[in-house]
Amino acid sequence: MSDITKQSLSELVKNIKDKKLSSEEVTKAFINRSEKSKELNAYITEDYSSALEKAKKFDQKPNLELKLPGIPMAVKDLFCTDSIRTTAGSKILNNFVPTYESTVTQNIWNEGAILLGKLNCDEFAMGSSNETSFFGNVQNPIDKNLVPGGSSGGSASAVAGQLTPITIGTDTGGSIRQPASFTGTVGLKPTYGSCSRYGIVAFASSLDQAGPMAQNVKDCALLQEVISSYDPKDSTSIDFKRNEYSKELTNNIKGKKIGIPKEYRVEGMPKEIEELWQKGIQYAKDCGAEIVDISLPHTSYALPTYYIVAPAEASSNLARYDGVKYGFRAKGENLTDMYEKTRSEGFGAEVQRRIMIGTYVLSSGYYDAYYLKAQKVRKLIKNDFDEAYKKVDAILTPSTPSSAFKIGEKKDDPVSMYLNDIFTVPVNLAGLPGISIPAGHDAKGYPLGLQIIGKAFDEQNILNIAYAMEEKINFKNKITDWWIK
Repeated sequence: MSDITKQSLSELVKNIKDKKLSSEEVTKAFINRSEKSKELNAYITEDYSSALEKAKKFDQKPNLELKLPGIPMAVKDLFCTDSIRTTAGSKILNNFVPTYESTVTQNIWNEGAILLGKLNCDEFAMGSSNETSFFGNVQNPIDKNLVPGGSSGGSASAVAGQLTPITIGTDTGGSIRQPASFTGTVGLKPTYGSCSRYGIVAFASSLDQAGPMAQNVKDCALLQEVISSYDPKDSTSIDFKRNEYSKELTNNIKGKKIGIPKEYRVEGMPKEIEELWQKGIQYAKDCGAEIVDISLPHTSYALPTYYIVAPAEASSNLARYDGVKYGFRAKGENLTDMYEKTRSEGFGAEVQRRIMIGTYVLSSGYYDAYYLKAQKVRKLIKNDFDEAYKKVDAILTPSTPSSAFKIGEKKDDPVSMYLNDIFTVPVNLAGLPGISIPAGHDAKGYPLGLQIIGKAFDEQNILNIAYAMEEKINFKNKITDWWIK
């Protein structure tokens, strides 16, 4: 049996079902590797002893019909987990222990998976590098000097570093796809409304969506199958017929029309990103797909629109953190003083910045000029996609405008940081599904990803295209386990 932690989710599930491996063996292997991987700083909270207990219990009475039988996994620390600390990467929630479970994680436990712990992330998911976390930055397993991307940086690092066979992240403007691209892993941002938001710490309610992160497309499809469900507890959850994504996965995409938007050839885009895109187009052709040039004319407005809508919703969502009922509370001379000190001490600089922007664009004199206008532009961006999908079945773009950058390189330049999401943000604004797959390396050997965008609720189609292209690309991640002493 090869090293357990090097096996994919699908292999682990098969080996447990064939009784070649026990849940305890698998859980021990991932705990052992995680304990040797502290330097990556991927975990905020570990729950190893409880995980081992659950694994032993599973082995005593195994249910091999489950989709994730006795599979250990860690999840982003944005999902509320009953009786286990949930911080959202923030000081203000440092001591918060939920008394309920998020729907997405509950779906996972219902299929037999076991919680290893909670993974690091940018504070309240606000960031593109995992440097805004109160618990420190996460290192990229590719190179200790690189960011893993954000906000799901701990999740991406844990999957790439094989600390967990699979995980879930959240994506508001690219927070699954960008870190997947930076770490040479696969990340799917599903259609808005396909996965419940109940029990996920909110950033921007009209944009947030949970999704799977994995070593390969097949594993991603299996986890999406588990987490996607209608939930009456979430008013934005949509009731539609969901596919059995892993069972219906096929590499036959002959005749599929794939659109190439001319507006994504942005000014100053590095030559290697353009070359990667061209290679991706060729891979799609080699799979039997037809390439169609398309236009998404309002693309250039996507980032400014996002950075009005998202902070506006954040300022409203984060108003609840006042130190009264739960979370961090600062000492104050009176109630107002306590509120002010709690929020100024409890929130980091980036969260404060976005709350201020959001409060400004929602204020009485500026609501129409900014927020209302942004909502109208958002509709135009969605219309662009609707028009494009009359001609094509999916859209192919780069995932990010560059490979992973160095820790500290963009920390003091928020605009440069925000530009990282230039290819991912339009997908969130339009509520569409998008998947990032590793597709090559830059000159330094750092991974680069390609993004496939689909029609609403057409996850199966983009998973199939990604699966076919993955086979052609045959990407190999260059990880040396440098952090294991």
